[in-house]
Parts: sequence; C-alpha cells; structure tokens
Amino acid sequence: MEFFQESSIWVYLFIFLGKILEVTVSIVRIVLINRGERLKGSIIALFEMSLWLFITGTVLAGFQNDFKRVLIFAAAFAVGNYLGSWLEDKLAFGLCSVQVIATENTESQKLVLLLRERNFAVTVLSGKGKDGDRELMVLHIKRKRIKEAVELIKTNLEQAVIVVNDTKVMHGGFVKK
Repeated sequence: MEFFQESSIWVYLFIFLGKILEVTVSIVRIVLINRGERLKGSIIALFEMSLWLFITGTVLAGFQNDFKRVLIFAAAFAVGNYLGSWLEDKLAFGLCSVQVIATENTESQKLVLLLRERNFAVTVLSGKGKDGDRELMVLHIKRKRIKEAVELIKTNLEQAVIVVNDTKVMHGGFVKK
C-alpha cells in the first residue's frame, strides 16, 4: 500500500478515474432506487462504497503532503456528476407521461392515428381552452422513446403544447415495465 502514499502520476490517475467512476455509479444507483429498482440499486451500492473507500482513503492518506490529491479528487467529483447524468439520460430508466394539448381538428386526429401506428398508446380527452375546443392526448411511454414521440408530435402539430413528466408507478395499461 506504499504505492498510494507516493506522489506519482499513477496515484493521481487512480484518484481521478476512480472518483469519476464512483460518482457516475452513484448517480445511476440513486436513479434506480428512485425508480423503484431497490435491489439493483443496493447491489450497485456495494461496488460504489468499495470504490469510495479506496479512493477517499488514498486522498486522505497523503493530502497533507500533497494537496494536488484534493484538487484532483474535487475535479473528478465534478466530472463524475456530469458523466453520471449523461449516462443516466442515455440509459433512460423508467417511464414517463407525455401530455399534448392541441386544437381539436383533423390534424390532431391524424396525429393520434400516427402515434398509434408507431405503437404509442394514446388516450384522448376533450377540453376547453381560452381560444376554443382542445384535445388533451395522454401517452405513457418508456423514457427511451421520449425523443421519438416529441419529434413526431412537433413534426405533425407545430402549435401543440407538449409536457413530459416522470412516472414513478404505473399499473395496467399498454406499456409494460
């Protein structure tokens, strides 16, 4: 373990890359737990905590004589947060709800058919807006399909209001977890 006491590029690289990995894994763990995947999150926590102990121990063991360790640790924490949120966005765990408010007309009816053709379950409700009759389309989809759904809606109904919300729990319906 004397290796970790030294001030070498390898120790700095270990701290930097290890902390990035630890924080990235931490963000994925938190998201999994928030989405109801407690077992997966707990398993990841074992790996995360092991990394944390080694990396933090390495920084604490030598920071009084080598303050660069602290700076590298802090920089890696910031980079890890960025990469963790980026990775979570790419993995897109879970479900979401998409609400579309549109003027009730033939274009909105065509959009409903098009969404259904593309395997999106759509529930349509009638409503009244400030300027007349409106349709509220509600879709419950996997987060991985948000971009596809929003692009399809924007392309076919430029004036539509689109709202996307995370969905924590869903029972029944067309989308299965």
